[in-house]
Amino acid sequence: MEYNTLYMLLQDNILKYHCKKALFYETENFEWKGISWLDMGEKINLVARSLVCSGINKGDKIGIFSRNMPEWTIADYAIQAVRAVSVPLFSTSSVAQAVHIMNETESKILFAGEQEQYDKAIEIAQQCKTVKQIIVFDSSVTLSKEFPSVYFTQYIKILHTIDSVNEVKRRVTEGTPQDLLTIIYTSGTSGQPKGVMLTQSNFLCCIEMHQKRLVLDDNDKSMCFLPLSHVFERGWTFIVLSSGISNYYLKNPKEIIDKIKVVKPNLMCSVPRFFEKTYSVALSKIAHSSKLKQKIFNWAIKLGEQRAQKLNKEHGLSILFNLKYKIADLLVLKKGRAAFGGNIRYMPCAGASLSEDIVRFFHAAGVNITYGYGLSETTATISCFTNTGYKFGSVGKYLEGLEVKIGENNEILVRGGTIMPGYYKNEQATREVLESDGWLHTGDAGDVDSDGNIFLTDRIKDIFKTSSGKYVAPQLIENLILTSPYIDNIALIGNEKKYVTAIIVPSFHALKEYSSKNNISFSNKEDLVRNEQIVKFYSDIINNAQKDLSAFEQIKKFTLLPHEFSIEGGELTSTLKVKRNVIYEKYAGEIADMYQE
Repeated sequence: MEYNTLYMLLQDNILKYHCKKALFYETENFEWKGISWLDMGEKINLVARSLVCSGINKGDKIGIFSRNMPEWTIADYAIQAVRAVSVPLFSTSSVAQAVHIMNETESKILFAGEQEQYDKAIEIAQQCKTVKQIIVFDSSVTLSKEFPSVYFTQYIKILHTIDSVNEVKRRVTEGTPQDLLTIIYTSGTSGQPKGVMLTQSNFLCCIEMHQKRLVLDDNDKSMCFLPLSHVFERGWTFIVLSSGISNYYLKNPKEIIDKIKVVKPNLMCSVPRFFEKTYSVALSKIAHSSKLKQKIFNWAIKLGEQRAQKLNKEHGLSILFNLKYKIADLLVLKKGRAAFGGNIRYMPCAGASLSEDIVRFFHAAGVNITYGYGLSETTATISCFTNTGYKFGSVGKYLEGLEVKIGENNEILVRGGTIMPGYYKNEQATREVLESDGWLHTGDAGDVDSDGNIFLTDRIKDIFKTSSGKYVAPQLIENLILTSPYIDNIALIGNEKKYVTAIIVPSFHALKEYSSKNNISFSNKEDLVRNEQIVKFYSDIINNAQKDLSAFEQIKKFTLLPHEFSIEGGELTSTLKVKRNVIYEKYAGEIADMYQE
């Protein structure tokens, strides 16, 4: 059946699943409590009627400023029901960032999550003439008298007139695929964030393409831990609920390692940093274990990789091989999967570059990373691994329904139903990336093979040229270095410079174990990163990783930071990508020192 809107699709699932639990959240007693499809539908309708009573008209903009929770999604669908437009804000956004977005979109209402977001929301609303009311999801928040505010639980209980009920029904009926659903502001790895406009049709196409590509079972459980304000988790949530799958909302993404073991999801989308850190911890533990354990581990991983390759090529497995694998699984691999809850079928992963070695490692352990590639401007996914026949080193085949071609400077161009209509109130930026015939310039360099697999080189804007005229693709080099369990993050430097340098964040957990084992004393992290033995240790790691690179690509000098990159510190986006412009500015002194003769 074809649907005009996501809301209409959801209504059919509400009728189909009725009393089954749709949305789960964690209580103060650390128990997971579910909301049925029927209850979710009733709440959505109540919020929609309240929005009408609040004077919200078709096309009005409404902000959502919150961490992940069921109320986020309920408000999202209610906004769609009245044909208004949601404007998500990252829960970590500064007041200045949010004020810019709320003013540009002329938002009329702001949904706020918890106390931290509400306190900022007061400041935001006071600087935005169009915002008339703040609606607070968390009932434990202390409300202020400085601005009209109401709890979400109170808001849905306001007196609804017959006119408001009929008005919601009318708008739902009149909803079209061309309706603007949301404006998602890019997290901005460089420059000013732009508002990506996405329509009902964009998301409906996204859902259809993923249902053709992926195996989605309505008995599955999905963990929602990436920010819903980002297109990746938002789009995945729409796919999950449109497929009758239960969604578990995790407020604090830093708790994911512990919570995933409790929820034991079958599906969960993630970003490369999640796997890089897990990989680093695993290798660090093995590096500090006995020779026998290292030998067993390496044997098991090798066997797991052989099995993954055979299954990928749809080759049969012999009785003897299966017996060996069962032993390897019992001794090593099963324990690795237990770190992800033990029930994972696959994990969509995108948002940044991920080393081929790391992807192979997790597939060998039986953790199926469905590695992919996409942009906010393409409603997330452009490509991802297929169930079988995927190629390591690629970001998978582009989705059925999309067209992909390679343009000038090896730039990847995409056309299809998931491509945005443009940037909000920014025609010039739209013209720069979107051709009149529908081709979107991704800004990424790469290639496409005859099977439709996409191979990324780098962000075109990230590629830099040294003062000797040599072009360097930083992500390729960074991925080589990041395979070390002793490196947490890295940012290459070198534009218009004589040689390539790097700002490096050590993996302090692994480094402290190494220091202890080698009797290196230190009182704090600053002492650790300045220690000559440690600097020599990292120099050896880097030189070994880059030995096959051309001389002009190799890192000549590096700086070890005594602290991690963070979202709060400004070095990372909400999906944990490095903000290169921030790195260049924030560590200008350290960078200058590396180029002192």
